[in-house]
Amino acid sequence: MAKKMSKPDRSDHYYSEKPKSEPKFGLVSTCLCGKPFEFTTASSVFSIKRIDLGTRILIENMVLPPIGCVLDVGCGYGAVGIAAAKFNPKLHVVLTDVNRRAVLLARKNAEKNRVFNVEVKSGNLYASVREFCFNAVLSNPPVSAGMETVEAIIRGAPEVMVQKGRFQMVVRSKIGKKTLPKTLTEAFGNFEVLAIESGYRVLTAEKQ
Repeated sequence: MAKKMSKPDRSDHYYSEKPKSEPKFGLVSTCLCGKPFEFTTASSVFSIKRIDLGTRILIENMVLPPIGCVLDVGCGYGAVGIAAAKFNPKLHVVLTDVNRRAVLLARKNAEKNRVFNVEVKSGNLYASVREFCFNAVLSNPPVSAGMETVEAIIRGAPEVMVQKGRFQMVVRSKIGKKTLPKTLTEAFGNFEVLAIESGYRVLTAEKQ
């Protein structure tokens, strides 16, 4: 009699709230826009061995406001938000993630990289940052969680942004080629392609 295949355990995906596995830690040393960074990583958090290419492309092309508040939504171990905070110490940068292991790592990495204009919060998408008004929202979204999640990041962003605030998201060029521009236009009334590089696009929109 054939054995019934068990369903895969989804509790240890990087978009899970509480990974159950014992963490296996790693260390990533890298240079971003000419500045050195070091990040502690762990299993069940996205891209444990290196800064993934999409994250790097977003960091290298993101447009930061001169002052104000910036959000890194779905921050993982914190590379995008920590880089933004280091590039412009005048900003207050908030990082949020549903994965509690990622949140702990992001806090540790902010200290490790000596950025003190950072606040890290635990919560799904925008649930923990409703009291803020952001001048920019940055995201390398968890595409593996499904396009509904990616679109929810876009649709929820205007609710926590100031007028003229800028949303910036990196995705693989083949993902949502027609649907994401449509979603951005519906949410913001506009969209642009900020950068195209190595199979990725950085999409941006401004809150009117």
